[in-house]
Amino acid sequence: MAQQMQQRPPGAPRDAGAVPRAKAHAFSALLHRSPRLRLAALLTAPAGWLVLVYIAALAALLITAFWTVDTFTGEVSTVWTTENIVTVLTDPVYQRITLRTLWIAVAVTVIDMILALPIAFFIAKVASARWEKLLVVAVLMPLWASYLVKAYAWRNVLAEGGLLEWLGAPIGLSSPGYGETAVIVTLSYIWLPYMILPIYAGFDRVPDSLLEASGDLGAKPLTTMRLVMLPLLVPSIIAGTIFTFSLSLGDYITAQIVGGTTQMLGTVVYANVGAANNLPFAAAVSLVPIAIIMFYLFIVRRTGALNNL
Repeated sequence: MAQQMQQRPPGAPRDAGAVPRAKAHAFSALLHRSPRLRLAALLTAPAGWLVLVYIAALAALLITAFWTVDTFTGEVSTVWTTENIVTVLTDPVYQRITLRTLWIAVAVTVIDMILALPIAFFIAKVASARWEKLLVVAVLMPLWASYLVKAYAWRNVLAEGGLLEWLGAPIGLSSPGYGETAVIVTLSYIWLPYMILPIYAGFDRVPDSLLEASGDLGAKPLTTMRLVMLPLLVPSIIAGTIFTFSLSLGDYITAQIVGGTTQMLGTVVYANVGAANNLPFAAAVSLVPIAIIMFYLFIVRRTGALNNL
């Protein structure tokens, strides 16, 4: 058989697939020799998408905030002015709305943190392996439901004559009705899984031997939680607060469904984009929660708590 094989005569064209294979091999060798080039190739597409969709959108939002709306035509005019931003920062009405939004976001974050710590601890350290999986699924299940379904469910619960009032009637409790309290309760329920999951992951990373060593040294459970576990959980807790705080800060749907006359920054933005048709002023208002969350992330980063995530 070897004698029957014909050799390629000199000057004859090579195999058509040899050149692409050689180029692919050379490119693979180049990537193998250059880790920085390999990293750049991996990050180019997502970084480009981030710049195009997020950074460019924020830049357009910032520019729009310095425009105005023509009083007669209702069209956006590209005349540059700081009137919108000055109004948002100095008008007492928008100052109160900003403080109310900040208070609601902080309250939701604190409530979710208080609820998530024992739940996450039980799932990670107390429940058996089988129950741990089932409880994690139970925590994830509310995320599969529609946001509107959950918000309207709480509207029915908090309504006059609703489920909460019916359950509280024997002990003299009544529903808080629609308002600021209803917004805090509803947002706390909606965003609770986003706090439980990071804290659960933090508890799961704490070795059981560390807890046993603390108990052997005479520490009580609360002391172990306060002095041993909580310092290790700080990055996980902060990760959860970033979710709940930022999501609550920019929410407007819940305030419209159960908030009654309660106004938040999100509802002001929605009103100016819709009925008022004042896109520049809506852009100026939307810069406030963006600035608040960026300031919060800056403070968190300065503490170094995100280095261990």
